[in-house]
Amino acid sequence: MDQIANPSPGFQRNPDKVITIEPYNGTVTVRAGDAVIASSTRAKVLTESPYPRVLYIPFEDIDFDQLRKTELTTHCPYKGDASYWSVLPAAEAGKDAMWAYEQPFDEMVEIRDHGAFYPNKVTIEAKPA
Repeated sequence: MDQIANPSPGFQRNPDKVITIEPYNGTVTVRAGDAVIASSTRAKVLTESPYPRVLYIPFEDIDFDQLRKTELTTHCPYKGDASYWSVLPAAEAGKDAMWAYEQPFDEMVEIRDHGAFYPNKVTIEAKPA
């Protein structure tokens, strides 16, 4: 077995914790008003009880011209340090509306270069295939 270079301290302390990441079979579109911020057929669904499922969209499918990186960071003992972006067309409501784990712990490497959005700050539409 390969040596893990950047293991999650959360999983080390709580090995029974389960976080699943699966492909979303369909199209995910993120909007702020009429502006499409992201649209992808390659999104991933992260499930972590007791939280609602989260859709992560590849960076390639996100229009970063409509985002501005902010100073906010948060830490998850399972995923790593999250960076945040504001959705400019959503004005004040879009502040820190997207987050991403740019250097996630090894166990969560599948969500590297993927962003997730707060559903109370933008409109997230998931249409199954």
